[in-house]
Amino acid sequence: MRYAPAILVGRLTRFAARLRKPGGGSAVPGLIVNRIAPKYLKRTLSGFPQGLVVVSGSSGKSTTTKMLVAILRAHDVDVFTNPSTANISQGLTSALLEQADWRGRVPGDVAVLEMDEGHGALVMQGVDARVVCLTNVMVDQIDRFHDSEMVASMLARIAARAGESIVVNADDAYLERLAARVRPGVAVHRFGVTDAVFAASPRGLGYTQTSDARLSSGTDVLVQTVDGASAVLDDAGASVSIGLPARGVHYAVDAAAAYATAKAVLGERFSSSTAADALSAIPAVFGRGERTTVRGQDVEFVLVQNPSSYQLNVDSIAPGTEQILFAIGSDVRDPSYFWPTDAASLERVSIVTGSKSAEAALMLAYDGVEIDRVEPDLGSALDDFLAMPAPASGVKTIVFTADAMRRTRTHLGLAGAE
Repeated sequence: MRYAPAILVGRLTRFAARLRKPGGGSAVPGLIVNRIAPKYLKRTLSGFPQGLVVVSGSSGKSTTTKMLVAILRAHDVDVFTNPSTANISQGLTSALLEQADWRGRVPGDVAVLEMDEGHGALVMQGVDARVVCLTNVMVDQIDRFHDSEMVASMLARIAARAGESIVVNADDAYLERLAARVRPGVAVHRFGVTDAVFAASPRGLGYTQTSDARLSSGTDVLVQTVDGASAVLDDAGASVSIGLPARGVHYAVDAAAAYATAKAVLGERFSSSTAADALSAIPAVFGRGERTTVRGQDVEFVLVQNPSSYQLNVDSIAPGTEQILFAIGSDVRDPSYFWPTDAASLERVSIVTGSKSAEAALMLAYDGVEIDRVEPDLGSALDDFLAMPAPASGVKTIVFTADAMRRTRTHLGLAGAE
């Protein structure tokens, strides 16, 4: 009852924000509610009957969370989760407001929430999680997470709130060190890749530090093989075949993380066949290898957020893809951040666009990529790109950073789609 006025204000704010900008303003109601009722978020997160499950890390959070939710729901668990990758405090509050009744109660047996590393460390102060899944530590957003030691410290603070178990990437040296420090009584579960999969990834898996003693500590779930958008997991010696939402070893690692976390949450209720069916059925997450039809054209969206995801996702684009639009937006404050990566595999880009188009074009040119055109205006570039005849090979592919992704979706009328 104490939160009823705040919830009413939040809902009115959400209504007004969406009248002003359809599909937008999703975080504004949460920002206001957090100001006028600062304890609402923590109190609500602590109120789910089967507890709270948190997914965090530098990369792969959104896909892992969606996969985990799908597996749990396939096991008939009523799950509340945060949609639209709303993983910071105001976004989490807005997600709760979407489902809360007038008293502030949110339906669901268990909450599965993706959390930003920095905001999660703050949100989890005073909030207990049942299970925490940590995906990896990578060199990330240069203006926020420039120091991997800092990121590892944030993730350690989130992991410290786990009361039952943590699930960590056994191939990530930072997370292995973190797992060695968990308090007594908290179980540690691991996921990772086999030596064969690791050897087939000549650029590595993108982690800041790869564990020197891979597989030595015992890993619950391993990625055994990856073939395009399908993979085989090794679950304690049993092979489990799964489909992936998009191509790439990193999606298989996300699947292993979700699978291992579901096992930790469900215990004896876990069914490997049910999990495999759930994983194989889910679509790509919000621009991450997502394919859709726009203006009668098949389009694939590829999101790059940090140097590691840039490299992994660019490498996963099918060789010989004929039409590529490359967009870097204002979220990349210093494009030199991406210079250590190599985009040579793209070979040719039809249009380079976005607020950092000149810098992006220079970077691609140094990688030996041919560029047909540089168009700073994103809207014009999108319109012209989609007006081009369908490619003879592959599908039209749009590579973008987060800001360019949001602007692209809005321009194409896809805002709010999940």
